[in-house]
Amino acid sequence: MPSIAPTAPLHRIEQDSLGPVSVPADAYYGAQTARAMENFQISGTPIRHFPELIRALAMVKLAAARANRQLGDLPDEKFAAIEQACLEMIAGRFDDQFLLDVFQGGAGTSTNMNANEVIANRGLEILGEPRGHYATLHPNNDVNLSQSTNDVYPTAIRLALLMSYGRLSEALERLALAFDAKGSEFASIIKLGRTQLQDAVPMTLGQEFQAFAVTLREDEQRIEEASRLLLEVNLGGTAVGTGITADPAYAAIVVRELGMLTNRPFVVSQNLIEACWDTGAFVLFSATLKRTAVKLSKIANDLRLLSSGPRGGIGEINLPPEQPGSSIMPGKVNPVIPEVVNQVAFHVIGADLTVTLAAEAGQLQLNAMEPVIVFSLLQSLSLMTNAIDTLTTKCVTGITANPETCRKNLEASTALATGLVSLIGYERAAQLAKEILATGKTLRELLAEDPLLPDELIDQVFDLDALTRPSRLRRRPPVARS
Repeated sequence: MPSIAPTAPLHRIEQDSLGPVSVPADAYYGAQTARAMENFQISGTPIRHFPELIRALAMVKLAAARANRQLGDLPDEKFAAIEQACLEMIAGRFDDQFLLDVFQGGAGTSTNMNANEVIANRGLEILGEPRGHYATLHPNNDVNLSQSTNDVYPTAIRLALLMSYGRLSEALERLALAFDAKGSEFASIIKLGRTQLQDAVPMTLGQEFQAFAVTLREDEQRIEEASRLLLEVNLGGTAVGTGITADPAYAAIVVRELGMLTNRPFVVSQNLIEACWDTGAFVLFSATLKRTAVKLSKIANDLRLLSSGPRGGIGEINLPPEQPGSSIMPGKVNPVIPEVVNQVAFHVIGADLTVTLAAEAGQLQLNAMEPVIVFSLLQSLSLMTNAIDTLTTKCVTGITANPETCRKNLEASTALATGLVSLIGYERAAQLAKEILATGKTLRELLAEDPLLPDELIDQVFDLDALTRPSRLRRRPPVARS
């Protein structure tokens, strides 16, 4: 009979402080990660969905290894293996080894150990040793040397956010440019401005769209400002900020190495004990994302209102039709893109509350709730970036205007009466506005019927372009028509 080749074992047995653990033989993660995967089956969303966090962890580990080598605490052979493993992790090779749920207890310890174990086991391969042979290269003793989850994890969160927010800023700028373009395209279209959903004063459709661009660029600046607080890190503080197990020179060296590795001006926190539990930078960054979400939702609301109808609503603009709007009403097309932006905004606003509560829940020398903070922030960044790009490409760039509807709505309103205030006084202008509403006549018709108002004044009132900018008109005594 032909011989049967022996099959490779499906699992290996590793040992941690609680006892033996079965780990898949081909896994780069180890015992502590395997335990955490069993403990935290919560959301079904693994850490690998956020590769920026994995890369950030690898960069922190590499900076630590370089600092430890400079201090003489990490032998060259071990350092070389750790360095290569970290570089491969930064390149995305081991994303599939981060299967832990984003919701986890332990202040991020499971995620930190996931990184330590992956780096250690890949390092063992590089050294010609089997995975799990930690006597040669150890996840804690070597990869985690001079570190604690409590300084590695919050630093990695900061770095992950710094690597991620740029895509949001770029998306905001693309949307602002799209609104700028529409502002120029619609610059000559006079329309009715509204406050509290009531007739207000004339403006141009271009002015309305240009204001959208301005407010988005304001938030680009605010996000950039908030991101600067993320550059202060507590590396070197280890467990509670006292620096236990780390060389006195380690903090300055590791932060310098991280800065050179990432090309970012990281600085050591002035007080590492305070920095170990302080999550204020995350709270402010989250609040800035919420601010942007609120503005985006307001803009989405406006687009839905302005395009409402198309016959029974405002109907001053048309959104590009993306899909049929009803299973029962023929011809109905809904504003689905602004609607999805609204929903993303609601989610981001809720995530900000989660970040706030998690930050408040810190106790004594540590905040154990940082896993939900990083999940909330990275998810908000991703959702908002996708929603903004969708709004830009599938909605704003395809918006068209209905100039005749804009003019009709304006002339049928009481808005033009405001232009009379500086000419005939508030009381008389208010009386005319009431007459418009009572009679259904336009302001032009009412002015034509008043013999005390000169033709010149009527011409001034209906210089609609002049009514969309600061006016030089001044009140003067009425002169009867000849």
